[in-house]
Amino acid sequence: LDISMDTWSFFYTCLVSVWLHRFYVYSAVAFGISIWLLVQFTPTKTRKKGEKSNGNPASSEGIEDKLVNGSATLQAKEVYVAGVKIFYGSQTGTAKRFARGLAEAIMSLNLPVEVISMGDYDPDDCLAEEPGNSLSCVLEIASLVDGQPTESAAWFCKWLEEAANDFRFGKTYLKGLRYAVFGLGNSAYVDHYNTVGRNIDRWLWMLSASRIMTRAEGDCNVAQSKHGSIEADFEAWKTKFLSRLQALCRGEKPCSGKCKKGKCKSPGKQSKESSDHEQGASEYGNTEAEELFETSSEEEADAEEAGGTSSVIDVEDLGNVMSHMKKAKRERELEEGDVGMSLARENAGRKEEGEKREMITPSLREALTKQGYKLIGSHSGVKLCRWTKSMLRGRGGCYKHTFYGIESHRCMEATPSLACANKCVFCWRHHTNPVGTEWRWKMDQPEMILQEAIEHHQNMVKQFKGVSGVKADRFEEAMTAKHCALSLVGEPIMYPEINRFVKLLHQHGISSFLVTNAQFPDEIRNLEPVTQLYVSVDASTKESLKRIDRPLFRDFWQRFLDSLKALSEKQQRTVYRLTLVKAWNVDELKAYADLVAIGKPDFIEVKGVTYCGESSASNLTMANVPWHEEVVRFVQELADLIPDYEIACEHEHSNCLLIAHKKVSL
Repeated sequence: LDISMDTWSFFYTCLVSVWLHRFYVYSAVAFGISIWLLVQFTPTKTRKKGEKSNGNPASSEGIEDKLVNGSATLQAKEVYVAGVKIFYGSQTGTAKRFARGLAEAIMSLNLPVEVISMGDYDPDDCLAEEPGNSLSCVLEIASLVDGQPTESAAWFCKWLEEAANDFRFGKTYLKGLRYAVFGLGNSAYVDHYNTVGRNIDRWLWMLSASRIMTRAEGDCNVAQSKHGSIEADFEAWKTKFLSRLQALCRGEKPCSGKCKKGKCKSPGKQSKESSDHEQGASEYGNTEAEELFETSSEEEADAEEAGGTSSVIDVEDLGNVMSHMKKAKRERELEEGDVGMSLARENAGRKEEGEKREMITPSLREALTKQGYKLIGSHSGVKLCRWTKSMLRGRGGCYKHTFYGIESHRCMEATPSLACANKCVFCWRHHTNPVGTEWRWKMDQPEMILQEAIEHHQNMVKQFKGVSGVKADRFEEAMTAKHCALSLVGEPIMYPEINRFVKLLHQHGISSFLVTNAQFPDEIRNLEPVTQLYVSVDASTKESLKRIDRPLFRDFWQRFLDSLKALSEKQQRTVYRLTLVKAWNVDELKAYADLVAIGKPDFIEVKGVTYCGESSASNLTMANVPWHEEVVRFVQELADLIPDYEIACEHEHSNCLLIAHKKVSL
């Protein structure tokens, strides 16, 4: 018992002592924890300075992934290159063989690598996702003798070209993507030597992708090949590419893209591979010191000559190609003035004799063709809509499919007139298309326009044969157009033979949706029935219409109201199309309701404006694009003011809603 009491007494004394000195105990524990945390979370060097990594080259100095006391450090290792994807387009198998050889070399660096045929890859779904994955993409592509891509690469190249020239993708669509291009060609075909590789390099650059190194070109012509054969050209380039890849793995920055005359200006360690050549035909074999297998891109110099990279022409933004139109305008003003009346009469007489000038000038034709338009005659055009491509692959259609059942893959988007009488602030073409208040150009016959429109449309559809994801049944159906949207560009109702053209469409079993800008009331009255007649109602007051549409007619407001009255007289399906521009025309609900009472349309389509990119002709920004919720709220409030109408349908992807008259059964 005495022993037990002594033990308890000692234990009690210890507890009291600890309690009295608890501050020192807490301090000691806190200090110990601090030391433990410091050991746990502070990385230590595993190599002395100057030692080389024996493992993955992606492991740079000072980055620690070892275990400390059995636990992994919490500081994440930064991975500069997560892997490499090699895309190839091959006709004879050479590009495929090169791609596999490069893949084996990359695997020796302990980097993940994937070899992909362009024919098996869907850029529409996948390419935009690549930039965020720390991947480097290599494109090895052959050019046929006519400068066209191989069959397997045709869709990839077509998509990339359209994306680079379509403002809806934006100029930073592929920002963050790192790439290198090795083209295969034969310099014996001087006009088409390595055309595809050069185009791909330019299109990627236009979408803000970053070059790992300047473009390289292999030459099948052994007489001109710097290294004696295309295989030797490739091996020489591969060595330099692998060196550049290792530099990237160490965290060095990629090429800045300003690789003119072989001088890479990117920060960090400079690669020696940029001693290239580019001076027209001389880039194939002038100077011994130049690396013939490697060339830099020409598009930066072209852009600078045009006024900087911002001058790159978008799908409907034709830049300054219409500058010569000013001269023609001055000539017309001279004809209309008091001076030189006799000359004006003489010119007018020649015009009456069939010497009127063409609407599409050579420079405009070249630019439009480059941007994907298929031009017909001297004033018409057709183009494949992105919704057509979407439905060909079993995906959704445009709002016309949702609202009216129009099958997008069987829809042909066309116009018989590229000219317009307005200069709308939201114009897709940034006001570079011809403008006028009357027809004063040469005129093509409607039979020829329709025949060539159908042929061009079918040829564009044929390009999707064999493309990954395209449905065979829809491809066959798409070869026969069943609908024509006369809303591509311009003002189709200006075409003097519009009635004959529409009649021909209907005779071919093709329905017609025609859109007019409400500046030609007499033409609306004289127009024979179309399947559905649209009038663009871009504003509801004289002041806002002038500010938004910027019409050429001085009596534009009276013409606008007369057009709505003419629409109410039509014994056919009619539509108002409202384009909402935030902070411009969304606060005029009562005035819109009054306009509805004038035209009495069967349908009202309300759509948020589409931002078309920067333009000196317009100060619109993304801030002027309403959210879909804002469009819905506008439509709900408008529907409350027009009791004979109700909301019928919605297409959120297009930021569009449909209001229908209660008498109409959809």
